[in-house]
Amino acid sequence: MNTRERFLEIMDFNPNVHSLKYEFGYWGETVDNWYKSGMPKHHYPVVGKMITTPTSSLYSTAWRCVPKVAEGKILPKGIAVTGGGLYSPTQAFPLDHDVRECFGMDKSQRLIDVNMLFSPMFDIKIIREDDKVFEYVDLDGVRRIFLKDEATIPTSMEWPLKDRKTWEKLKDERLNLKNIKDRFPSNWNELLKDYRNRDYPLSFGGYPQGFFGTLAHLIGYENLFIWYCMEPDLIHDILNTFTNIWLAVFEEILPQVTPDMWHIWEDISFGKGSMISVDMVKEFMCPYIKRIGDFLKARGVKIILLDTDGDCNELIPVFMEAGVTGMYPFETHSGMDIVKVRKQYPKLQMMGGIPKSEIALGKKRIDEILLPVDEVLKTRGFIPFCDHLVPPDVDFENFTYYRTRLNDLIDKYGK
Repeated sequence: MNTRERFLEIMDFNPNVHSLKYEFGYWGETVDNWYKSGMPKHHYPVVGKMITTPTSSLYSTAWRCVPKVAEGKILPKGIAVTGGGLYSPTQAFPLDHDVRECFGMDKSQRLIDVNMLFSPMFDIKIIREDDKVFEYVDLDGVRRIFLKDEATIPTSMEWPLKDRKTWEKLKDERLNLKNIKDRFPSNWNELLKDYRNRDYPLSFGGYPQGFFGTLAHLIGYENLFIWYCMEPDLIHDILNTFTNIWLAVFEEILPQVTPDMWHIWEDISFGKGSMISVDMVKEFMCPYIKRIGDFLKARGVKIILLDTDGDCNELIPVFMEAGVTGMYPFETHSGMDIVKVRKQYPKLQMMGGIPKSEIALGKKRIDEILLPVDEVLKTRGFIPFCDHLVPPDVDFENFTYYRTRLNDLIDKYGK
């Protein structure tokens, strides 16, 4: 059974099939620390040079502004190295191979590389650069600042969507249903051949496609919160326009290849709950999720996974009612309890749920944090991995103990 077949059986709650061995991902500094500790280095993760679409190339220019990163000699400390649970390609993050091979883990989920934002994309423009700071305009029209020493996700400073006037201009020039074929990368035929012959799970969507996530990405969180109250009609127009674009893109792809799922990126929750009210979620998100979800399910794409960090307890039933079939990564430090969630929602597909930072506390604590994982694995429909990127304070010895124990648990339940 290959990774794709196993993924589909897991999501169908097949009791005879053991779960996949994934991690969400690792900070760049974490991976470099593990190499120094003796992890075999066969395939060093390198930030790619090619600019194709916002799906795979956002932030690439920032990551590569440090010469040693561009040369493939070091990783930015705060970059993500994706580990299967977090799909690839996304945000110019390199895909891990060496951790996967070291611990016998499974092939990554893949995203279809297609432009889900503005077409034509914005030209990349460097505004200023010195030894510490890199300021630029990215493919999505957002002006960002990248701090070279910290080397984490660039900070957004100015957004392309400022008011109704800028929206109407963007809609007319860059969100036109007449140019759907222009949204496909130049290597589409090569990608398509790989997608059709895949042995890994393939998905629509992903970062930055969402019904809260895309708006926050292009408007800014503070501005978006004001617009929900002051410009609700404008918000609906933006959502309806993007929904029409995404449906048109999916409709173009489906005769060529049928993915296994749809990933929705939201990050709508924080440590104490949703950033917007449940009523706002129902008004501004659920109808659009349901519209696309119904379209995909009617065409054989039955799995709809939603990504939000933080405490999402109050949102789970709302999203499920809109057609979402699974969620992740269930951040434990924000109060997400995977055993409790499983009891409340026995048919919710789940991924994640392991407290990443507590691996650093040693073997005794690792054994304790894997007890809930054991309970939920028994119920199926669950792929366990750390509830976000493994941080650099997790050394290779503790990670090795954790990953070996987790692999053994996974192997207990099915073949």
